[in-house]
Amino acid sequence: MTQRRRARLGGSVIAGAALLLPLAVALGVGIGEMPISLHTTLQAITNRLGWTQFEISRIQESVIWDYRLSRSLVAAACGAGLALCGAILQSLLRDPLAEPYVLGVSAGASTGAVCVIVLGMGAGSAAIPLGAFAGALAAFAFVILLARGAAGSAERTILAGVAASQLFNALTSYVVSTSADAEQARSVMFWLLGSFAGVRWSDVGLAAGVVGAGLVVCLRYARALDAFTFGDDAARSLGVPVAQVRVVLFALTALMAATMVSMVGSIGFVGLVIPHVARFIVGPHHLRLLPACVVVGAVFMVLADIVSRIILPQQVLPIGVVTALVGVPFFAVILYRGRGAR
Repeated sequence: MTQRRRARLGGSVIAGAALLLPLAVALGVGIGEMPISLHTTLQAITNRLGWTQFEISRIQESVIWDYRLSRSLVAAACGAGLALCGAILQSLLRDPLAEPYVLGVSAGASTGAVCVIVLGMGAGSAAIPLGAFAGALAAFAFVILLARGAAGSAERTILAGVAASQLFNALTSYVVSTSADAEQARSVMFWLLGSFAGVRWSDVGLAAGVVGAGLVVCLRYARALDAFTFGDDAARSLGVPVAQVRVVLFALTALMAATMVSMVGSIGFVGLVIPHVARFIVGPHHLRLLPACVVVGAVFMVLADIVSRIILPQQVLPIGVVTALVGVPFFAVILYRGRGAR
């Protein structure tokens, strides 16, 4: 397939996925224990915006506006953000398995957030995101130091990430088991598996703002990310300030991952699966790949949230369980393909 044809196809796919996103969100609002039609959903939204005055029951309006719509929008933002993080890390580290969950960044963010929640470290609404950000940076630093000490190959970076994940998960378990009461421990452990149950409209603004700003910054470095695909030396020869770009994009990745973890817990494999799917559709150039990751990741996470609510009657599965059911087989395929390539 020629570059021009792939670019045209990629643009069409991104536009199609962008059009599919509102439909996925509408499905997320309509599906549940109380089925709500798309027509009623649209009426409730236009009523709340002050454009119309349709007669809708208060219960339906509350379910739509206070619970399901904010939940679906946060799910979309989280899917977009985690997919963006995966695309950046896979390019910077030149490793197809790199993503925040596999590298232990999500585990570090969870530890930081749990320390704030359980130990009461910090104060104010920004304390949990800041704690998660500090934990994510600590995990990044641990992985980089450990990988460099072990000669820094892609495989060793993944192994360093596994070690970081184990370390920070152990720290989280220690904090919860020694400092939380039974009810608090139960809610924290459920949250760590990923849950959109507690999100509110304030979370929509924070998640969308962080992902939107992250996409703008990433697009500014799109050509540098293309150069990193050929290695640090090639990027340096093309005039890319390698160290500076790495610091900026690693910090941005930590910020986006920490923001998502602080709101909905640790959700794995989105950052692994979506960049590969998007790369297969639109090709490796980051000016197309990054927007594709955002829209495909958003649609994927909204649909995964719907599955988590309907797969078992009267129960809601943690969203991390659903993404793992998709991501682990995908992880295995990439692992075996990599072995075949060597």
